[in-house]
Amino acid sequence: MTSVLPEIQRGPLQAFYARERENADDIGFVQPGPEDEVESLTWRDVGQQARRIASYLQAQELAPGSRVALMSSNCCHWIIADLAIWMAGHISVPLYPILAADTVRKVLEHSEAEIMFVGKLQDWETIRAGIPEQVSLISLPLASTEIAEGTTRWGDILREQLPMPGEPAQPLEALATIIYTSGTTGMPKGVMHSFANLATVGQLTGDLYDTREQDRMLSYLPLAHVAERAAVEINQLYNGFRVYFTHSLDTFADDLRRARPTLFFAVPRIWSKLQQRVLEQVPEKKLERLLRLPIVAGIVRRKLTGALGMDKLRIAISGAAPLSTSLMRWYSNLGIDILEGYAMSENFAYSHSTQSGQARIGYVGNANPHVICKLSAEGEILVKSPTNMLGYYKEPELSAQTIDSEGYLHTGDKGEISADGHLKITGRIKDIFKTSKGKYVAPAPIEDKLQRHTALELVCVTGANLPQPIALVTLAEDASHDHATLQRELESLLAETNASLDKHENLSQIIVFPTPWTVESNIVTPTLKIKRPEVDKAYMPRVPYWQSQPQRVIFADH
Repeated sequence: MTSVLPEIQRGPLQAFYARERENADDIGFVQPGPEDEVESLTWRDVGQQARRIASYLQAQELAPGSRVALMSSNCCHWIIADLAIWMAGHISVPLYPILAADTVRKVLEHSEAEIMFVGKLQDWETIRAGIPEQVSLISLPLASTEIAEGTTRWGDILREQLPMPGEPAQPLEALATIIYTSGTTGMPKGVMHSFANLATVGQLTGDLYDTREQDRMLSYLPLAHVAERAAVEINQLYNGFRVYFTHSLDTFADDLRRARPTLFFAVPRIWSKLQQRVLEQVPEKKLERLLRLPIVAGIVRRKLTGALGMDKLRIAISGAAPLSTSLMRWYSNLGIDILEGYAMSENFAYSHSTQSGQARIGYVGNANPHVICKLSAEGEILVKSPTNMLGYYKEPELSAQTIDSEGYLHTGDKGEISADGHLKITGRIKDIFKTSKGKYVAPAPIEDKLQRHTALELVCVTGANLPQPIALVTLAEDASHDHATLQRELESLLAETNASLDKHENLSQIIVFPTPWTVESNIVTPTLKIKRPEVDKAYMPRVPYWQSQPQRVIFADH
């Protein structure tokens, strides 16, 4: 057993002040803008902006520890605003940039946020309807004219405010941020984290991956998500590497090539889309043949990774959701070993990780230093981490249910631990369902088998009170298979999958939906986790009709 109390040397703000002093002329951020503009900000630039924004916040005479919200697509100003909120003595509340108006209102009202930073957002008219009138708005530089109208503008603050002097900092035990979970089962919960938790992640994560000032990262996943915030914002503060940002989905490929990251974190959907981009250039069968040729394989790998902007990649990490084993093997053949990680908002993304050379297909790695993991009698994964949350905001009873008297976080995930400490996630405790035959089915391992097919985007195995489970799937946006070919391939996939399962787990059908599941349709969370209760609510009434059909693979009309 390792200690769960690492020594904390400095908080996030002190880490920033050290960058400001010691690396003043080094570039910290590279921010693309409209019309192919690219701005590079030194740590001195970052400090000047953060200090002026902090002065403005302090001038608003809010009570110490007031909540200040952040809602924007990723940009350097998001991180600068976060620093300013802390400098001014307040608590940051990030919101996903694609939340529905009702959720925006619930989070802002629950957190009692008084000020909100707003940046580049896609559906401002809808989002604006969810912002209470009493919340004051500050628009970030990349906000559209429509968004900025009627707000206090970032540029005006920089021109009018003097920078906050000195090095103001908050006690390590003070509340730094409230992170609202993506809510697969209902209203998001406000996860409270202290400066000590953030500092611990900053200090220990760099050691895990030998992070250096010479490294480069591309930030494109929502900074409101704990994994991106830990990997980019907090990791950078403590390790000083350069962070590049994306301008839009349309420019993602160019932004990735500009950054040529040495560290790259992605969720499974991004890894899948990058795979699709390669297969658009080289058909899968041809690529497999080329990679079997010793001399040619090396040339092909260098050419393809270079075209993606990933030829300098040192560490590739996947997290936030399970990565299919077939996708991991595909990237391994391309020369990219993806290291899986496992953590939650509730422990600020610090729990388990795979180290270079120790990847094991199907496992998410060993417990990180200072983390203790065990399984309950029911097989639930319990984690004691020095970064476990302070609790859920305004939810003392739920907090006590989630972190027990011994300090273990009850993750809700079911798992297995190998003899050498590798953790395998086998599903969510609440996801396991019982068929009408009285047999229990864990959907996650079956979904992993189905996701071997590159044309499938999202997969949900369900079937409570049905004779046999069924699989509901959506297609990848750029899936190139014609209807007849895909029908045959999915029938073959279904047969192969069932042959590897116990009889009570055999799928009766695969139902293919023509349109993607989106946040707007309330089927997935902003982090693209499937809301299983919403899937059942939306589609279970149609199951009797599908089961009356003779086909094993059915293409639904909507």
